[in-house]
Formats: sequence, C-alpha cells, structure tokens
Amino acid sequence: MSPPPRPPSDHATPELPVNRLSGERSPYLLQHATNPVDWYPWGEEAFARARADDKPIFLSIGYSTCHWCHVMAHESFEDEEVAALLNDAFVCIKVDREERPDIDSIYMAACQAMTRGGGWPLSIFMTADKVPFYATTYLPPRARYGRAGLVELVPRIRGVWDTDRAALHDVGEQMAKTLARTPRSGGPPLERAVIEEAFWELSRRFDERHGGFGNAPKFPTPHTLMFLLRYWRRSGNPRALTMVEQTLTAMRRGGMYDHVGFGFHRYSTDARWLVPHFEKMLYDQALLIMAYTEAFQATGNSLFSDTAREIIAYVLRDLLLPEGAFASAEDADSEGEEGAFYLWTEEEIRAVVPHDDVPFVLQAFEVRPEGNFSAEAGGTAERRNILHRARPLAEVGVASGISEGEAASRLEAARAALLTARTIRVRPQRDDKILADWNGLMIAALAKAAAALGEPLYADAARRAAEFILTSMRAADGRLLHRWRDGDVAIHGFADDYAFLGWGLLELYEATFDTAFLTAALELTERLVDRFGDPRGGFFFTSDDAETIIMRTKDVYDGAIPSANSVALGNLVRLGRMTGDGRWEAHARTLASAVAARVGAAPSAHTLLLMGLDHLLGPATEIVIVGTPGADDTNALVGAVRGLFLPATVVTLAGEGFHRASPLPGIGSAPADGRATAYVCRGETCLNPTSDPRALIEALRAGPHA
Repeated sequence: MSPPPRPPSDHATPELPVNRLSGERSPYLLQHATNPVDWYPWGEEAFARARADDKPIFLSIGYSTCHWCHVMAHESFEDEEVAALLNDAFVCIKVDREERPDIDSIYMAACQAMTRGGGWPLSIFMTADKVPFYATTYLPPRARYGRAGLVELVPRIRGVWDTDRAALHDVGEQMAKTLARTPRSGGPPLERAVIEEAFWELSRRFDERHGGFGNAPKFPTPHTLMFLLRYWRRSGNPRALTMVEQTLTAMRRGGMYDHVGFGFHRYSTDARWLVPHFEKMLYDQALLIMAYTEAFQATGNSLFSDTAREIIAYVLRDLLLPEGAFASAEDADSEGEEGAFYLWTEEEIRAVVPHDDVPFVLQAFEVRPEGNFSAEAGGTAERRNILHRARPLAEVGVASGISEGEAASRLEAARAALLTARTIRVRPQRDDKILADWNGLMIAALAKAAAALGEPLYADAARRAAEFILTSMRAADGRLLHRWRDGDVAIHGFADDYAFLGWGLLELYEATFDTAFLTAALELTERLVDRFGDPRGGFFFTSDDAETIIMRTKDVYDGAIPSANSVALGNLVRLGRMTGDGRWEAHARTLASAVAARVGAAPSAHTLLLMGLDHLLGPATEIVIVGTPGADDTNALVGAVRGLFLPATVVTLAGEGFHRASPLPGIGSAPADGRATAYVCRGETCLNPTSDPRALIEALRAGPHA
C-alpha cells in the first residue's frame, strides 16, 4: 500500500515574512524561517556581525523531529516580545544538530560540564570567539515550574555583558580549557577481562522485571544487546542470552513499538516500555533490525525475525525516498500534539474492527475505555490509548476462546484495518534529508537481514542506497559529503560518515559478494585513516582541514548511536581478515591501545567497541568459500553459513574477481574436485575443507569460539 501524501518538510509559507534561514535546506532551520527572531545560520557572517555590534551570541541547537524543540519554537521563538529581546541583545544562530554534529557535540559537552545535564533544544550563550559562558536546554518565554524564562534571563545576561564582561570571559576561558582538555590516552592493554567486566556491569543494572538496563527513561541501545549476544556465544553464560531475549521481547510488546504501522519510537519515558517519546529515527530502526536479526540467528525465535521484517517494512514504506536512500526521521508531533497520530480511543477501534472481533482486539492491545496515555504520561489526549501487548497472544486467545493461530490471523486483520484508517490522519512531518552516516547503518542492517533471513529484496534496497551515496554524495576530490536534500549536497563528511558507511559496505559485500562494495569500503577506510587519524591512535570526529570549534574531538562513547571509533575498530579488524593485509589490523590495535584508559574506566559504556575488541582478541573465524558465484553448490555452502549466528567471523567468496592478498593455508584457486569448497580457519587452526553444507554447519557450531 502506498503511503498517503505528506505535509511539506518545512513550515515556512509565502504569506509570512522570512528571516535568513529561508535559504537553507535543513528542515529544522526552515521550521524557524518565519520566526520573528533574526536568525543566522552558522557561518562567518554571524560571527562578523557579533564582533561588529559588540554582542554575544545566542546559539540554539535542535533537530526537526524534536518535540521540545517544537514547544520552544512555538512558545518562545514565535513570541514577538521574546524575539525583540533576543534580537536586541544577541546575534542569534540556529543549528541543526543532525547536519552539524561537530558543533552539537562541542556545545553539548559544554552544557553537560556546566549543568551536569543536557538534551535538546540546546541553548548556548557565547562570545563571538565561539566560547560558551552559559548553557542550558529548553527555555520557556517566561519563568515557570522553577525554570527561568527568556524574558527574565536575557536582560540579566545583557546586563552582565555590559557591566561585568570580564566575569563572563573568565567563565568562558575556564570552559574552553575544560573542553580542550585531552582525554587520557593509552592505559593498560585491553584484554578479555574488560569484556567480562562490561557483562557484569550490565548484569547488575539489568531490570529483572521489565528488561532493559537501569530506570526510566529507557533507550533501546541495540548494540548493547548485540554485545551480550557475542558474550553469550563466546562464554556460554545463559544470563547474557536471557537479558537479550527478555529485553527484545518487552520492547516488541511495549508501547515503544508501533503495533499498527511497525517501527520503533525513540525511547520509553517509563521503565516498562509503555509510554514512548514518539519520534522515529532512522538510526534506531537500523540498529534494532540488526539486534533482532542476530537474536533470531542465535535463538531461532520467530518473534525476533518477524520483528526485523516488520521494521524493514516500515522503513521501506515510510522512510525510503525516490533517490533510493532513506529519510532521517519522523516527527513525534502532529496537529500540535505529541503522539496524536499513534493514539486510539476505544470508540475509534470499534468503528474500524469487525464487531465480533472487538473484544478480542481490545484485550490484545490492552485498550482501556478511560485510555492510558493521559494517565501514564500526563498527556492531554483524554481516553486515548497507546497500543501495546502486555500478554502473549496465546494467553489472550485462550481468554477469547480461540486458538493462537486464529488469534494471530484476527489480530493481523485488525492491524491492517487500523493502518488503513490511520492514513486519513495528519501524518507527522518527515525529515527528508539524507545523511550518509545514518544511511550507512541502514545499509548494514538491510544487508545483514538479507543474508540471515534469505530476502534478496533487502539486499537490493541496501545496494540502491549505497550506490546513491557513493555516486551522489561525493565532492569533486572524492571525499564523502554528509547531507543531501532536494538535490543539494553539502558539508564535508565526519568520521561517522566514513565509519558507518564502511560498515554498511562490508555487510553488503558479505550479503552479495560483490567486490565493488569491498573495494569501496577499503577506499573509505583509507580516507578515514589519512584525513581523520590521530597519530596516537584512533580517529578525530572532523577531518584535518575542517573548521576547528574550540577543539577537535575524538569520541569513543557508545550512546544511542555508537561512536565512529567503535565502528571503525570493527571495520579495521574485518578488513584485515578479509584481505589478509596486516596494516588494517595494526591500525585496529593502535586504536584499541589509544582508547584503553577510557574504555577500561567504564566498559559497559563502550559495548560496540567491545564487539570489535572481541573480534580482534579472538579466537576468530575466517571462512573462504571457493566456488562459482551463483552456482547451486556455492549457494548451498553460503546458505549454511548465513543460517548461523557467527560473530567474530568474516566470510569471503574466492570466486571470479576476488583476490585475497594473503590466502589462507591450503586454499586453492579452484574448487576441490570441481565442487564448491568451504575453507574454515579458527584462530591458528584450519579445519579440513568441505563441500558438504551439513558438515560445514556442524564444524561452525562446534565450541563457543565462533
């Protein structure tokens, strides 16, 4: 079914006066193009104006699908009195954090250092030299709930600027020194003990009742679950697998999942995964596809494979753009209310679902006559419900006197009817800019799912996205560009762009064995090393010729999105094992050494990096299949490998067009006895080659060291 028409991606209209943001391409900046605030985009024009007028700068950072960014825009930036105060006291700059993550990371670090908190919208007050002296997040127009308002705050800052500017400069200089402080490099070498410690940290924080880690709010952090799957496969410890299964099941049943249209919302505001923050982000869908796919490989549980397929169905239906790549996100709000698109009253469901199925559907989706959204979340949507599945379907079926199979069939019919009914609602805005890094994650997810679930269409979608980025998001000198929208490509790529797209290309190579993708991954990684590399090891976020804002950061922390260094570590190990070129693994070891102190201080905050470390430390597995690409005997061996959960493993097809720099011992240039042959080496030991898919499966399943 085709998606319904969408509202425009920007909120500017010809009837309203526009400010300097009207010429930008970012949907977030265009949302503010009709504000009475005299916004500037980030650039020298704004800083020159601040110096000429002897004014400080008000920097506001957010993104287009951010609920509280919308709230602050409507309450504060559309308020004529507030706008007049801001325009008089400051030069005002608006930044889209997704377009300029380099700017956001610097000033978010400043906010966290000053306030011990952070978030968006991010509000920074700074000098024309880009040095912050005051930071906070959401600011209402006038004071309330114990929070200062702009009407009170702006005159105070203006007064200090005019009468005691030295005090502000002192604060700024101290903050600049804090931000520029180089994180400690080196430390004891990272050994397997740090992986063990990360597991125990997660185990202690695990929510035994609801799944997930810690208290509310809860973010999915799928890479943490992927780390635990690897720990379980390596150690055999069943608790690691239990934590993964319980968390993935709870998230899938909870309100954080869109049970009508599929896909996950950004995070849960409560501990039991019921009340989501309703925006949908491309990166969350990608990482969750990978986590559910790997969980299916590890357990065979069809709930996990079904969930991966459903997320992909959502992505291909609602986020796929005509160019072949993917939009960044969908908003939390529609019609001025967060979650309105996703909430249902009992009466709305009764009007859509066949009469005889209504009691069962209401039970299955835990619908209350009084609603659950306003009671749980303080929402204003009276009697509306967040659909969720607190009980297993079989249990609901028994209560309704029907079999599990019949229950599944009826619920799917009801879901389809609700989806059709939902198409007449006003959709949340879609941020349709294409980001190279987030698309790299989705390419990796689609390729991984294509291989594991036997779905070539997923690989085709990944291929189209990869080809678009590799051909349409490059500068004249070949370097990667970060953002594309409406034919305009801009902003030199960050380390995330190179690392995440490299990950996608490696997964796409293993899903298709098209060596063009392996070649492209090698080229991107060469550029990452050349332009972002730190001689001490690891990678800076910005290239060696990028704008410097106070400092050059080198991120390692794996938050909602993993860091470039974490992804790069895994890429480097895989490239070394795939090509036989030892310099890639040497780069990986140098990176691991450089970040050892930070990782060792908080192992569970670096779970994706620890996935790469696990592969680096080994024992690891290398599989080379020698055969004719596309032939039945070759496909049988490839299929045997893809059906298994095999972390710390690389798979290459030594067919026509692929030449490994350093062949594994005993591998010939042609299949043994004219039949496709699999060669498997684990650690320092190579197994007997085989042409029998069953024997290959048995060999790969043996032992914990996959």
